Amino acid sequence: MADGGKLGGRIALITGASRGIGAAVARRFAAEGAHLVLVARSQGGLEEVDDAVTAQGGTATLVPLDLNDLEGIDRLGGAINERFGRLDVLVGNGAILGPLSPLHHVEAKAWEEVLRVNVTANWRLLRTCDPLLRQSDAGRAIFVTSGVARAVFPFWGPYATSKAALEMMVKVYAKENEKSAIRANILDPGVVATGMRADAFPGEDPASLPPPEAITERFLDLALPSCRETGAVIQA
Repeated sequence: MADGGKLGGRIALITGASRGIGAAVARRFAAEGAHLVLVARSQGGLEEVDDAVTAQGGTATLVPLDLNDLEGIDRLGGAINERFGRLDVLVGNGAILGPLSPLHHVEAKAWEEVLRVNVTANWRLLRTCDPLLRQSDAGRAIFVTSGVARAVFPFWGPYATSKAALEMMVKVYAKENEKSAIRANILDPGVVATGMRADAFPGEDPASLPPPEAITERFLDLALPSCRETGAVIQA
């Protein structure tokens, strides 16, 4: 494990790490010396990110895990504890878009999956990682949101509802931990060229949008032991 860089020697867990924002944050954190615990559904995607991390001198532990597997998330905390005994940075980035449809046309199964992956899985993640963050000298939790959580966009019901709930959950957690060394924040990446963005706006030219790498500096700021913000919704 590299000790140089702003995150030298620190352990950082990132979900949704096989592509897009998660992969970009992984590469940036590795460049700053963090050892990564990378979580995503795709083994192949994780291996590609691991190759990039290794090429720049970083190290990673790969965890193929679907966020629908709530019991698997529960086990993740125990596995991290056995191997590292703590967690310094938690990045809850993994999410699904779900259907873009009038609310009364959304099928129950689709609604429940969006809420499970985008809210409940992050709660389970926070719950299993909380004891590990407390073992850190400066535990940092960063969860990714969207502007649809605060503005009203027709047809975005499941996703918008899930992100609004996520924001409140993180704010409550931050408030509960004001007297601890833990800081928890919510990051809105804005418009970025990701697969989810392409799914939502299929006619848009991704080359006209900022790449995920353009916003990794803000993730780094919130991951540092020097970060004092907590309970904030921050625009990247």
